[in-house]
Amino acid sequence: MNLYTKPDIISTTILTVRKNGHVAIGGDGQVTMNATIVKHDAKKIRRLYHDKVIVGFAGSSADSFALMERFDSKLEEYQGNVLRSAHELAKEWRTDKVLRRLESLLIVVDKQYSFLISGGGDVIEPNDGIIGIGSGGSYAISAARALIKHTPLSAREIVEEALNISADICVYTNKNIKVEEL
Repeated sequence: MNLYTKPDIISTTILTVRKNGHVAIGGDGQVTMNATIVKHDAKKIRRLYHDKVIVGFAGSSADSFALMERFDSKLEEYQGNVLRSAHELAKEWRTDKVLRRLESLLIVVDKQYSFLISGGGDVIEPNDGIIGIGSGGSYAISAARALIKHTPLSAREIVEEALNISADICVYTNKNIKVEEL
């Protein structure tokens, strides 16, 4: 099992890469219900807190939006402090009886931090600045690591190419890719 994928989340692919002082985060646009594609161009990446923080999500859409709203309120409460907001959301997510049932994973990035936030109370910061979640997360991570090591591509270009590679492998990922960069 990939550390960045909950086994019960069969969904999308979200990837973030840090390189040369830049961070890019992207995701595909496919929405599925069981084995049926119901939408091709969903936007799973959102800017928060005066466009200084970017969040990507995988899992249930309604759950993801509920968690993004909670995270956004934490950012407001802690004046844009991503580290504190991430820990407070994870703590609340883990201990709240309603939130605990939400099936979603969040990637949160700003100029300084990249975090994976899960419902188990995890706030994980990768050593290499690469996080992938969703069904195609493992494929995207593998592609990004190879590209970062063997090409001069920018963070944004690596995210785009790795998500395209993931879409060639994962049936729950399409090539309608959106990327945001700080």
